[in-house]
Amino acid sequence: MVLSPKTRQFYRAKARVAKRYSSDLTEQEWEVIRPLLPPQPQGRGRKREVDEREILNGIFYQLHNGCIWSDLPKDLPAWQTVYKYFRRWQRKGVWQQIHDQLRQSVRVSVGKNPHASAGSIDSQTVKTTEKRGKSTASMGAN
Repeated sequence: MVLSPKTRQFYRAKARVAKRYSSDLTEQEWEVIRPLLPPQPQGRGRKREVDEREILNGIFYQLHNGCIWSDLPKDLPAWQTVYKYFRRWQRKGVWQQIHDQLRQSVRVSVGKNPHASAGSIDSQTVKTTEKRGKSTASMGAN
């Protein structure tokens, strides 16, 4: 029996209630991130049929587990779809905007200015020693 995309999406969502991954968004996290995602383009093109929360769950699963995109579990959206959204949002700067908004929210929640006034870069200095030995010029002179 061939299932329509809507029916497959329904069964996927139903199955996801029972099986959760540690990288999945909680309700609270989803409520914070949802308004930061770009809106559905109006006018031309097909309407978005995928659940953006499931897209994010797929992206976070891949990042958390370090697997290749094609190894995403089958109860998440198709890996090609997840990857397409990841790259699109990366090109449009959505990840940077989400990062900036969340950083500002955390700073305000702990009573700090939303924008950092100073920065610090920590680097490790590696000492190297130059190995001294006979040079090829001095070896040929003997």
